[in-house]
Amino acid sequence: MKKFDVIALGELLIDFTSSGVSSQNNPMFEANPGGAPCNVLSMLSKLGKKTSFIGKVGNDAFGAQLEKAIVECGIDSTYLMKDDTVHTTLAFVQTLEGGDRDFSFYRNPGADMMLAESEVPCDAIADSKIFHFGTLSMTHEGVREATKKAIKAAEDAGNIISFDPNLRPPLWNTLDEAKEQVLYGLAHCDILKISDNEIQWLTGEDDFTKGVEWIKERFNGISLILVSMGGDGSRAYYKDTMVEVAPFLQETTIETTGAGDTFGACVLNYVCENGLDNLSEENLKEMLTFANAAASIVTTRKGALRVMPTKEEVEALIATR
Repeated sequence: MKKFDVIALGELLIDFTSSGVSSQNNPMFEANPGGAPCNVLSMLSKLGKKTSFIGKVGNDAFGAQLEKAIVECGIDSTYLMKDDTVHTTLAFVQTLEGGDRDFSFYRNPGADMMLAESEVPCDAIADSKIFHFGTLSMTHEGVREATKKAIKAAEDAGNIISFDPNLRPPLWNTLDEAKEQVLYGLAHCDILKISDNEIQWLTGEDDFTKGVEWIKERFNGISLILVSMGGDGSRAYYKDTMVEVAPFLQETTIETTGAGDTFGACVLNYVCENGLDNLSEENLKEMLTFANAAASIVTTRKGALRVMPTKEEVEALIATR
């Protein structure tokens, strides 16, 4: 019996999200806890899974706020490190028309970049069913080596490895460097969650199925590929099967922060409960329907990490279809 269902490594930061204007007509921002890997873990914890996070924040007020937030969400914080010299990473999130976002990062450096190879808890990774990571922990050499050490620990333990590129162009020196690290992730994962714009950027294919074929030709070790398509729903590619499920569009959508993370978490939850072997078309449809519904609910709430839906809320939305 593994201690954790899912352990994730990466960034934990403050998302300053638009929150109207002051009486002096100045823009106001709310300091929401965020970071894709912890958003994923928060949803998994809400669904009753045992989760843990590996990462680093500053030994400052924001770092304390983030530690408190993940503990309140049920995420084990044993492997959350604190840096005495570098501040917690900040991101300012401007909401665009239609609910999409524009990010401005304050990370030069940020504490999440300072995680060292020597701080990676290989035993804890081995004691987890699934290891999850993205590319924000691969933008700089030190934390990149830490990420690769964690991936190797997961591989040595025979864990399922989940990867979400979560491309943020402003954080890379060049997009060629970003592509190199995304390709590394593809070579070391069993589950890939990739967005519509990411797969088009990576493969040069506008057609998502052709993009998935491009990936499969080069990386045949990926068992399950999920393509999130925003307002067009999602797809799962498993062996020779492709399943597409329509989205749950909501009139009350205000922003899309965390929607992809919520979707990915629900996929990992399904894999925790059902494994990766012998998934039927009906299994894939059930998995995507739940994931789409959960992601849809998150778009109606500000922030992500602290506002994940319950299983009952997701099931209630599914019942309306």
